[in-house]
Amino acid sequence: MKIVLHQPEIPANTGNIGRTCVATNTSLHLIEPLGFHLNEKEIKRAGMDYWEHLDVRRHMNYASFLENIKEDLQAHPEAKIWYCTTKAEKSYADVSFGPEDYLMFGKESAGIPEEILVENRDRCIRIPMAPRIRSLNLSNSVAIVLYEALRQNGFLELARAGELHRLSWK
Repeated sequence: MKIVLHQPEIPANTGNIGRTCVATNTSLHLIEPLGFHLNEKEIKRAGMDYWEHLDVRRHMNYASFLENIKEDLQAHPEAKIWYCTTKAEKSYADVSFGPEDYLMFGKESAGIPEEILVENRDRCIRIPMAPRIRSLNLSNSVAIVLYEALRQNGFLELARAGELHRLSWK
């Protein structure tokens, strides 16, 4: 799985998403411009000491992102880019995710540009929510969709029993 953030604006969200990516062996693609510098303390605070383990890739713009992943998409012709937006007609629960798929999320203030959404209507998905709210927090949205995609693919070697701190499971 790969997470793609299109022009993220809030460093704490990106830090939290980076931590989730490390926890799930997921790479993080950042499409510029970013609303912050990657060395900001908010990213490090949210990502804690996990940031150094993150497979993060930067792309100058959406076109360069598509160019940079062309070989990956050719090597995995079944892979799709899913565009996560509140404007989509279908829910993330209505699609089948593959293990090589990309999950793209837009910037906090505006989402993915509508030009991109219109070109990819059949791969636009949303998280159902009450109409009185515009959107969920970006890092929460990434976690919701990513974990459903991972669940559909058997958690890709992630499932392991948790350890107790003082006692042991008997």
